[in-house]
Amino acid sequence: MRGRMRDPSTSLSAPRDGLKRIQPFSSTGAASYNQAFTLGKPLETLAVGEVIKSEHPDVKVGALYRGRFDFAEYAVVPGETVKQGTVLENKEGLPATNLVGSVGMPGATAWVGLYEIGKIKKGETIFISAASGAVGQIAGQLAKREGLKVIGSAGSDSKVAFLKEIGFDVAFNYKTEDTQAVLEANPFSLYFDNVGGATLDAVLATIQPGGRIIGCGSVSRFIVFMHDLTEFQKVMPGLVKNGEIKIKEHVTKGIDNGEAFLDMLEGRNEGKAVISLE
Repeated sequence: MRGRMRDPSTSLSAPRDGLKRIQPFSSTGAASYNQAFTLGKPLETLAVGEVIKSEHPDVKVGALYRGRFDFAEYAVVPGETVKQGTVLENKEGLPATNLVGSVGMPGATAWVGLYEIGKIKKGETIFISAASGAVGQIAGQLAKREGLKVIGSAGSDSKVAFLKEIGFDVAFNYKTEDTQAVLEANPFSLYFDNVGGATLDAVLATIQPGGRIIGCGSVSRFIVFMHDLTEFQKVMPGLVKNGEIKIKEHVTKGIDNGEAFLDMLEGRNEGKAVISLE
């Protein structure tokens, strides 16, 4: 066991078959909605694990629990923080990787961005940057499902091929094509921003008058309230289960895998980057 329990009578443990989601923002020390890593202490991450011991009345042994705890084969969640996580029903029997990806925070981010922030409408055209990533690939497929034309950018030809495979109307490699030229040739009124920078500059120069921008790439600056995810939790697992939403994940096995973190930072992963401790 690793970690401390201030109240050992209300705690649970997650075993090594938990899944760890790689989070680059925690490493920078910059302002964020998560604290930076602390030297000499275990890394903390969002993960899914199976409960092997529990003295908390709301969490049963054998349950799947998603929350923030140490990056470890075994972890302890103090009783006073248990309710900050979620006991997962997983009625659809989805792989644990999906529970930290498509039906976890990345999927919820795409859902809220499109439906609550973007207020998407059938017939619109949306441009999504980093479109092959965990959020972008889901946002694009949900937008297609609602009758939008979808444009997506990615950083390699293989990622572009994946976008075309899952139904993007226009997909291009921003490293080899001129983003502004592509956007000028494909008028759009909605932008799902996952990157900022030069891509955002190109968008500001080309988006239609009255256009809307969903700001997802600067998360530490705009998270001001929690959203109601009831509809997302009701609908998304079924869409993933029946294949209507297709998912690509980049899964690395084993806890001793610093290279997986570097791969993610350098964009070598295709799809959601996950560490499996099975």
